[in-house]
Amino acid sequence: MSQRELKEAFVSNLSGTSLGEVVMGSFLAPLCIISRGLILIQYHQSMGALPLPWIGHLILDFFTIILPLVLSCTILSDVLHLVIMALAVVVIGVLFHIYRHRTPPRVEHFPDAIKRFLQSHVQCNQVPFVTIFRVLVNVKTAISILAVDFSVFPRRYAKTETYGTGVMDFGVGAYVLANALVCPEARGKEAKGSKLGHVLKQILSVWPLVILGMVRLASVKMTGYHEHVSEYGVHWNFFFTLAIVRVVATVLLAVFPLSWSGLLALLIGGLYQFTLETGLKSFIIHNSDRTGFLQANKEGIFSVMGYIAIYMAGVHIALYVMRPRTQVKDWLRLIGHFLVGSCVLYTALYICQTYIDPVSRRMANMSFCLWTIAQSLFFMSCLATADMMLVFLKIVSHCSLVPSSWNPYQKDTAEDKTKTMEGLCLIQAVSRNQLLFFMLANVMTGLTNMIMDTFSGSDTFSVCVLLLYMFTNSFVIFILHLCKVTVKFW
Repeated sequence: MSQRELKEAFVSNLSGTSLGEVVMGSFLAPLCIISRGLILIQYHQSMGALPLPWIGHLILDFFTIILPLVLSCTILSDVLHLVIMALAVVVIGVLFHIYRHRTPPRVEHFPDAIKRFLQSHVQCNQVPFVTIFRVLVNVKTAISILAVDFSVFPRRYAKTETYGTGVMDFGVGAYVLANALVCPEARGKEAKGSKLGHVLKQILSVWPLVILGMVRLASVKMTGYHEHVSEYGVHWNFFFTLAIVRVVATVLLAVFPLSWSGLLALLIGGLYQFTLETGLKSFIIHNSDRTGFLQANKEGIFSVMGYIAIYMAGVHIALYVMRPRTQVKDWLRLIGHFLVGSCVLYTALYICQTYIDPVSRRMANMSFCLWTIAQSLFFMSCLATADMMLVFLKIVSHCSLVPSSWNPYQKDTAEDKTKTMEGLCLIQAVSRNQLLFFMLANVMTGLTNMIMDTFSGSDTFSVCVLLLYMFTNSFVIFILHLCKVTVKFW
């Protein structure tokens, strides 16, 4: 077999991992976010000297957020549960230490501190856990698209062939849902004027995705880069899917009331599943003829329907998240609703897998949609819980210098320093230029595969390459953020 055929076989015929392992992995990133916050609060209590030089914040964010995510899907993947438990124990210990040594000391019992916390008001320009969710989905995607070419990356995490629940499968669906959470309609940012004008504006705004899709298609065909045809098809790729989903969703949201987004998600997912069961599934899975454009790209074309359903569900979630809330107890209530919603959807997923069809990212069927939304709600609830823990520490320690987090409402001048901290935050840097970060990761992935043999590298060498790759991406995007450069020319 040629090198290309070996690499194609390396990412083919995979069946994924268990739902439980994906759920367990949801705890790592929130613990990393808490750890980063605890380090900043502890440093402020001990040294009283924040912010650090910009390189210090970049290194801190890289070692507390990026490094654990890289290790968790490579050399630590088999002991991830132990890593999470150990990190949780350390976090709880540091939490207790900061609470006991808060400055200035307060004669206040713990129940009274909790009561004061629940009655506190919070403020932030964005909803922190939504921003972090979107950034982490992007970061994990960037890690995975290169890591999957190395043998150190567990095959159970890679995209599945037809059925199964790989971590990368969830990443694809979560990427679509993450885009929906900040769409103009959900944020009330529709263009002034007619709905037709807004639709035309949104159609024009997806041209970068179309261009990127064409560039990727041309580069793959010209360089002989290995490709998994049953993933999207011969000519299709994820950039085209993102563009079509955005256009169709914009039209639907212009025709139907915004409050119908959840119902539309259910109807589209249900009708698409019905179509799959009445013959389309057999055509996608068993028809090996790829002579025409439709047959050559059947996976990419038809799976768009499932991604549209996920996008509309994301809009529905965004409408709920964007409701006015100021008190901590209101956001804790939202976390509870997210957890209940996740449990309900996982129950529906069990029924759907038992009586209809297992999860299939290849077709983006109903089970895949339910899994994506359920897991996204659970992941966001974990991130929101982590943020609430940081808010509690901010209140009791009088230190609000933790970026990408809710800040307790205060009338002093600490807000200026908090804004400075946001300018020294890798999460905010990626959030500012998410599409550019995604593009840069794709370019770096292609270059890495061209200049080295990823297939036969040792585990240690592979991890070092992945860390260098992610540090390069992070460094570029961080510098742009420091210079307040937002690359958006459409």
